[in-house]
Amino acid sequence: MTKKLLIAVTVALVCGFCATAQTNEEIDIETSDVQLQMITPAEPIKESKKEIKEREKKMRELNDDIAFAKASNSLRRGYFVLIANTIQFGNMGYRRYDINSNSNFILVQGDDGIFQFALNRSNGGANGIGGATHRGTVRDKRIKYDDNGDVHFEYKLISGKTNAYIYITLFHNSNQAVARITGGTPITVYGEILPYRDKDHR
Repeated sequence: MTKKLLIAVTVALVCGFCATAQTNEEIDIETSDVQLQMITPAEPIKESKKEIKEREKKMRELNDDIAFAKASNSLRRGYFVLIANTIQFGNMGYRRYDINSNSNFILVQGDDGIFQFALNRSNGGANGIGGATHRGTVRDKRIKYDDNGDVHFEYKLISGKTNAYIYITLFHNSNQAVARITGGTPITVYGEILPYRDKDHR
């Protein structure tokens, strides 16, 4: 009887030791050296209408500054396109608003330049799309900045058809511009300047 009791006690102690060892092992795994940082989501910031308008205004101003920087840099480098949204013929003459920007533009690619307008008239025009396309060589480029921060870029476009003088003004803090083209019937082009480099000029 005593021998059986001694065996039972021994088994119990061994089992208890094993259980303790297993528990300690689990604790060691759960309490490793990994450092966790719990982030509590911040409460949404409630803005007043005035604050929202102010934030949106600052964002617009930032976007305008970026657009101006890109446009002025493209003028300085001589790789840009002025996408037209309005064209006026003559000093106080006919003005066309509903034009296709993809076919009405002023393009400068280094020493190569194009001026094209297309009014999509039924008569087709010289270029078949109601206007004319002048492709030529860019000469006598000049760039200057006035006290208002506007950028003035001018050059001569020499082609087999005619020589055109093009004067572009990029307005400060935007990419909006106006171009005056002389050498024939005066043409004024309103639009925006974007950096552009044709694959043939890369």
